[in-house]
Amino acid sequence: MREELTVANADDMVALGRRLAAMLLPGDLVVLSGDLGAGKTTLVRGIGAGLGVRGPITSPTFVIARVHPSLTGGPALVHADAYRLTSPAEVDDLDLDASLETSVTVVEWGGGLVEDLAPDRLDVSIALATPAGAAAPGPQRPGGGPGGAGPGNGPGPDQEPRTVRLEGHGARWAATSDLPPAGSASSSGSASSSGSASSSGSASSSGSASASGSASSSGSALASGSALASGGVPAGRTGGGQPSPGGRTAS
Repeated sequence: MREELTVANADDMVALGRRLAAMLLPGDLVVLSGDLGAGKTTLVRGIGAGLGVRGPITSPTFVIARVHPSLTGGPALVHADAYRLTSPAEVDDLDLDASLETSVTVVEWGGGLVEDLAPDRLDVSIALATPAGAAAPGPQRPGGGPGGAGPGNGPGPDQEPRTVRLEGHGARWAATSDLPPAGSASSSGSASSSGSASSSGSASSSGSASASGSASSSGSALASGSALASGGVPAGRTGGGQPSPGGRTAS
């Protein structure tokens, strides 16, 4: 499978995630790449809505990984963020392979780190679509300069088009046809698409949000459907949201 398409805004990115969910099966590994604010977490919200899992789905940067159980009897969604990981050995410590066969596993910033988890995977890259004659923005990592549109510089980031490239690897995806047409994706779960930002932090809810699960306290690497504790400042950031010396901001 190999496909490229343009996504107009954040709502359409959620809709694309729902279309992807209609194709995904237990055991599937999806690896997401793209600059900060490209829309990776927004896409995962759509996948979660299509799978009908418990939300909310937010960036798991400081928890590393979360498990979102199914509300419909389907596979759980394991949503991981590998930005803070530096080697495949650290990926092994997360024990993602323990739930791989029964879940849909989606890893942000996973390129070069998680490919050995499964013989088959779907790579999804997201980039700002570059208008004809305009220079493409450089790669964005935490601590980099601002890029793309913003206040006083055209449409806000939620309304900027993205180019999304899908490329399957392995027998699973060689035998898979193109994405289902728009509008044909599963409608299980309740998608919240009220213009939430592509960047992490906005709480789009697929299914009913569980208020009872903060990050696992039993030593498990995976937090079940939980968000960061409210009011706390994650390590590596100051109270104003800026990276502290040696720290990184969330993807």
